[in-house]
Amino acid sequence: MMRPLLLMGATAMALSACATVAPSPPPPEAAVGAPGDWRAATPTGAVAETGWWAAFGDPGLTAAVEAALARNTDLAVAEARVREAEALSTQARAALLPSLTGSVAVQDARELNAFGQPSEAAVAQPQLQVAYEVDLWGRLRNADAAARASLQASRFGRDAAALSVAAATARAYVTLTSLDAQLEVARSTLASREEALRLATRRVEAGQISRLELTQAQAEYEATAQRVPALELAIRRQENGLRLLTGDLPGAVERGRFDTLALPQPGPGLPSSLLVRRPDIAQAEAQLVAADASLAASRAALLPQVRLTGSIGELFVEHLDPVTVWSLGGSLLAPLFDGGRLSAQAEASEARRDQAAFAYQRAVLGAFSEVENALEGTTRLETQARQAEAQRAAQDEALFHARNRYRAGYAAYLEELDAQRGLFSAELAIVQLRESQLLNAVALYQALGGGWNSPVDQERP
Repeated sequence: MMRPLLLMGATAMALSACATVAPSPPPPEAAVGAPGDWRAATPTGAVAETGWWAAFGDPGLTAAVEAALARNTDLAVAEARVREAEALSTQARAALLPSLTGSVAVQDARELNAFGQPSEAAVAQPQLQVAYEVDLWGRLRNADAAARASLQASRFGRDAAALSVAAATARAYVTLTSLDAQLEVARSTLASREEALRLATRRVEAGQISRLELTQAQAEYEATAQRVPALELAIRRQENGLRLLTGDLPGAVERGRFDTLALPQPGPGLPSSLLVRRPDIAQAEAQLVAADASLAASRAALLPQVRLTGSIGELFVEHLDPVTVWSLGGSLLAPLFDGGRLSAQAEASEARRDQAAFAYQRAVLGAFSEVENALEGTTRLETQARQAEAQRAAQDEALFHARNRYRAGYAAYLEELDAQRGLFSAELAIVQLRESQLLNAVALYQALGGGWNSPVDQERP
């Protein structure tokens, strides 16, 4: 019994010597060094933490983000992908272990015996069978490593999806409250235009002004009135978009006022910490590890496979004593000719590994770019906001003087109209710049990994 096994082992060693493949080529250089210095000023302070959306100080925003994290359908899909990866990882790990199966064969036969007489006998054979592949070249081990890395990548992908959904919900909420504020400005301006139109009508009736000035006031009123339904439509659409993120049907959204939203100033932390806190970077790294392990498994498939099998059971024949039956053996499977299928499979795995390396590099470069853009936006938008406040003050004073000059008869109504338009534009610009600042804060939190837990709590592959 031992001689065939020894012969098979010697044959495996001989074939492996002939079939040895070259070492796996290294992946493309994917490491990206952190920039020595940010172009934009880097504020100091704590890095972003879980629940970063609470820094905006709006209970409505917090409730919306928490609802989205609980009910968003994209996150449900990401969670299902994690469960799939867990099952595939268990499947790959099981290939490293022996397989044990049981079978029972039963037969009842009627035939002629040696004396030409009919005889009938019942036969039963319960049996246990065991099979095991000796993983000489690491094919199964590398497949298991690839599955485990893919599982980690799916978990990091779920975290990245959660961060993306939280940021999208925060942006939608900020935009919605900004539209509310713009609608308030439009309605307030419309009320002023309506009062100016009534005044112009009385002055025309009194013969104090021409009908030209009345038609100018009428045109300005209608132009402002158009903004109200347009903003109301935008608000309804924004509400429906926000409710889609939170997994709800279209409808109204409970929310606070735009002017109560606080403008947080998160500290970006160090670039080195950025690389371990962003889930998309961790996902890309895990995918690279999985692709590299898959390449190793594909190259190991070019080498011979050794499989051991065994069985033991009892043979029960009617009218005879039971007999114990067993078998022990092995098989050697070596790829001799397959038209280049296994080699092509290995080359495809190498190409996928290289793709994963470049994807990781792109994720890292994108992360630094996003942080730089958000930091730059913090500084520039703050300057714009100060200038917009100064512009509004100047426009308010210009309207005051233009109105007094017109009512005193020293200027045409067109001067007051120009001043009104300028003030309306300045007030809208202030709201929109404040919205841009809040959205930039959301972008900075997202660029810094937001509320994602550090890999200290979640082991990397």
